[in-house]
Amino acid sequence: MMDLHEQINLVDSNKKLAEFVEALRNDLLSNPEDWENTRLDLFLEAMAAWVHSMENVYKNTGREFPNQPSWKMIADILYAAKGYE
Repeated sequence: MMDLHEQINLVDSNKKLAEFVEALRNDLLSNPEDWENTRLDLFLEAMAAWVHSMENVYKNTGREFPNQPSWKMIADILYAAKGYE
């Protein structure tokens, strides 16, 4: 089975995003020790912080920051909130 980070690259539609969100949930239930933000309030706080800094994150990882969000970008945000501090 592919890890969550690899699954992000498959997210290109609302259906694939829904599948990714389900995979995130399953990962949280199966591996809570791998998550920094296991409570909704912490997850949302981390998500907001990552969205505020995501332009720099994209730049620092050699990716172009898109003008329009994509399904994949939403998956990136959700994945980042798993462990962003």
